[in-house]
Amino acid sequence: MSGRILVPALSGTIFGAGLALGGMTDPARVRGFLDLFGDWDPTLAFVMGGAVLVMVAAWRIQPRLARPLFADGFALPGTSDLTPRLIGGSALFGIGWGIAGLCPGPGIAALVIEPVSAAIFVAAMLAGMALVRLFERAG
Repeated sequence: MSGRILVPALSGTIFGAGLALGGMTDPARVRGFLDLFGDWDPTLAFVMGGAVLVMVAAWRIQPRLARPLFADGFALPGTSDLTPRLIGGSALFGIGWGIAGLCPGPGIAALVIEPVSAAIFVAAMLAGMALVRLFERAG
């Protein structure tokens, strides 16, 4: 298997294992984090903090590299404009995350742990992605 397939597959597996180990595949834990005035669960803050530390290191190292190990170039965001589409998409993401207690990464990782309930979430997520594409083509 080439590096273009093996490295992302291995990275995704490690990411999913980390989400499961951190309890992020448990919707109750995520809802507990969002419940600021009830029984607040800070676990998600620690998981996000760990992710931020990794990204700080990555953003410091990346400018020193000529290119990635397994790609022709870096795929970095080119703009920081806030558009209505970005704001609306972020709001929908947050609402869905609060309702389901899952977002795409943990939802896919949860397919291994609780396949039935996670499959409902993943199916709804994929349907939403398909609807967006349909509306973008029509518009």
